[in-house]
Amino acid sequence: MQNEYQSVRAIFDPERLQVYIETYGCQMNVNDSEVVLSILQKAGYALCDKIEDASLVLINTCAIRDNAEQRILGRLEVFRLEKKKNPGLVVGVLGCMAERLKEQLLAHPVVDLVAGPDAYRDLPRLIAAVTADGKQINTILSHEETYADISPVRMDRNAVSAYISIMRGCNNVCSYCVVPYTRGAERSRDPQTILHEARELFANGYKEISLLGQNVDSYNWKGVPGSEQTMDFADLLEQVALIDPSLRVRFSTSHPKDMSDKVLYTMAKYPNICRHIHLPVQSGSNAMLEKMNRKHTREWYLERIESIRRIIPGCSITTDVIAGFCGETEADHQDTLDLFRKVGFDAAFMFQYSERPGTKAARHFADDVPPEVKTTRLNEIIALQNSLSLESNRRDIGKVFEVLIEGPSKRSDKDMVGRTSQNKACVFKASGYKAGDYVNVKVVDCTSATLLCELA
Repeated sequence: MQNEYQSVRAIFDPERLQVYIETYGCQMNVNDSEVVLSILQKAGYALCDKIEDASLVLINTCAIRDNAEQRILGRLEVFRLEKKKNPGLVVGVLGCMAERLKEQLLAHPVVDLVAGPDAYRDLPRLIAAVTADGKQINTILSHEETYADISPVRMDRNAVSAYISIMRGCNNVCSYCVVPYTRGAERSRDPQTILHEARELFANGYKEISLLGQNVDSYNWKGVPGSEQTMDFADLLEQVALIDPSLRVRFSTSHPKDMSDKVLYTMAKYPNICRHIHLPVQSGSNAMLEKMNRKHTREWYLERIESIRRIIPGCSITTDVIAGFCGETEADHQDTLDLFRKVGFDAAFMFQYSERPGTKAARHFADDVPPEVKTTRLNEIIALQNSLSLESNRRDIGKVFEVLIEGPSKRSDKDMVGRTSQNKACVFKASGYKAGDYVNVKVVDCTSATLLCELA
């Protein structure tokens, strides 16, 4: 068991070449960084947690919003200072921003290599070529690459929860989104490699697995050419749940147009599939949904919510929303607020619209909602959601939940923190317990973000 455990964990070895990795963006990027580390460990590198110890620095980037890109450009300036101290330091930019900005990033004085999301296998060659030939780039997108044969090296410290990418790319082409251009077309990963990875993680002590994709509900494995083997997302979800009843299974992200009753009935059938669905709505206005090319209506979305609550009572529902999209009127905004009230989301990720170059929206629609109006509308959504989250948490007071402990609370090492099946954070005193333990807790109080509990 110890040898197997080491095979899925980061190697910290001062005798090997040292790589420092920073990751920005979504859970997919976290998993991609783990794929990168697996490739580099086989090439002779070990992970380090200090830039000054590294001979190679990689920054895995996000291009979803402009502020994410600005943060990354700021980090490059920090790396410039490190490179002055260590001229031999190699700096690479990976991921979605690398794919989007390509030559612009390569021209940055501190950047030595640029690699897109489908070029990670090429990293050892690129790194070697930097020393011999100078700056290197590979941003070729693939129609086949899923990294299915690579076991990601886990970089987390607690060995409780892990991510597994089940697919790559996206075919939805929402008008505001860069993902189809930075991650390419949608392709599903061989289910046997997913199940092998999940079993390996469980055997090595992980208690929770999150299945990841830009749109997990459209997962569709058709087997090798000529084969009649097929597997959709509900089938895959069931197979992962069957690994062991004590293994918690989560997934993200779902798209309303593809969220099927088959998935919901599978969730209802297996208690270890967590009772939480993240279902991005983006707007409550049909006019905006059409302009966003979301391929679902307000009415369809509300029908899916009704089905979730009918088939999986007690399931929590969270969402994403964009305030101030192109041409959004006050009536459109009010439709969004009204939908939030109708659904009563447990939590939400809420953002102002940020125009991304190259998208359909940037090419065809004016970003014409004034910044101050975007801010006002976003603040109204946030205020409403804070009240909805508080109402949701208050309804849990007095209830008992099984919680998977993630570790000590950030605010006090005397308290532990863990999550319910509904993905709600719980804080409680639990001396004698550790990360990875399951405990039953009773909710005694709450904030809009956290359930305050005691051992039941």
